[in-house]
Amino acid sequence: MFGIVRPCGHRLTDGLKTEWMAHLCGLCLALRSDHGQFSRIVTNYDGLIVSVLTEAQLEHTDGRRRTAGPCPLRGMRTAPVARGEGARLAAAVSLVLASAKVRDHVADRDGLLKRRPLAAAARKVATGWDRAGARTGAELGFDTAVLVDAVDRQPEIEALAGPGTPLLTVTEPSETATAAAFAHTAVLAGRPGNSAPLAEAGRLFGRLAHLLDAVEDQGADEASGAWNPLTATGTSSAEARRLADDAVRGIRLALRDAEFTDDRLAHVLLAHELRVSVDRAFGTTVCGHGDHGRHEGHGTHEGHGAYGAYEGRDSHGGPGGPPPQGNPYAGQGAGAYGPYGSNNPYGGGHPGIPGGPGGPGGMPGPVPEPPRPGRRGFWAGCAVFVGLCCTCKLCCAKEYEGPWSRKKREGCCRDCDCDGNCCDCCGCDC
Repeated sequence: MFGIVRPCGHRLTDGLKTEWMAHLCGLCLALRSDHGQFSRIVTNYDGLIVSVLTEAQLEHTDGRRRTAGPCPLRGMRTAPVARGEGARLAAAVSLVLASAKVRDHVADRDGLLKRRPLAAAARKVATGWDRAGARTGAELGFDTAVLVDAVDRQPEIEALAGPGTPLLTVTEPSETATAAAFAHTAVLAGRPGNSAPLAEAGRLFGRLAHLLDAVEDQGADEASGAWNPLTATGTSSAEARRLADDAVRGIRLALRDAEFTDDRLAHVLLAHELRVSVDRAFGTTVCGHGDHGRHEGHGTHEGHGAYGAYEGRDSHGGPGGPPPQGNPYAGQGAGAYGPYGSNNPYGGGHPGIPGGPGGPGGMPGPVPEPPRPGRRGFWAGCAVFVGLCCTCKLCCAKEYEGPWSRKKREGCCRDCDCDGNCCDCCGCDC
């Protein structure tokens, strides 16, 4: 399940968590109903936002939920799931954009897709998803050609991009595609006045999705020699962060101009969780529970001892924030472990000198991180995904490895004391 908006369960109230799961399961089941079992692998966290926006604009009715049968990802429990045109539009959009992701993996010759027979099979699957998405879109009055056109233009734009090319030139196809999808939710809901503000929110969401994906993959892309928009255009991390922050603010402003019946979940996902997604991508924050002190991405800062070396950060993740409460020596640099700073005669100096990390009589030097494993290919990732589903690790594991990205993920019920048994805990308040 890929996507940038991955809310942690403890940040959603019980009601909103149930609603979020209803839309996620609704998207998955809409894919199965219209396009078969195999299409369910394109279920993603961002696609369900289309379903959320559609429902947020509709009047409440009894038919907007149905009870789904038992599922391994829900601990073999039934649950209310979203139904209707919003879920079907989300399915159509997810299919078309997933087909683009597959073709991108084929073009980059990732993993097993280096082999021509598998690459040919993947292209055939992607073509089938394009047709299926177009068929469902047409039934809903949505022309998926705008998505396909955006996908087709992306390689051409990337081929022409180079140092000095504005980054927004590269993100434009993603912006156009998501703007069209967001705007059509207003059409389905019968609120034409919302089309313009939701198109603006979608445009900025597409920009953010493309940008954060580039930030998270930049290190791996440089190591493998793959194309990355930040590296290709020479965009600095500071400029990328500025664009991301501007996009988040723009989405909030656009949502204020739209009229909703109940926008609580949409507001949480697009106004608050997007900020968390940006911080996660740039490594400036962590989840408020669980592995404290663990930072992912760029800008990692870990404490040392009871107080720790501290680099102050403001509310935007930049330098200059207040030191941790109770640390009288914070802000004195990486070697400031006590009142002597880097001149501490009892240890804590600079690496390689007496008393310093790695020096005689000092603390041991830093242990180098082991090399990170590369991404899995498409089919290998599918096999791992099936295994995670069948063993319920997606639901209950404290931590598991993403099937394609191999990044560390958290199970939905990771904070329950269930010892890996979904049936014991997935119905509780985590």
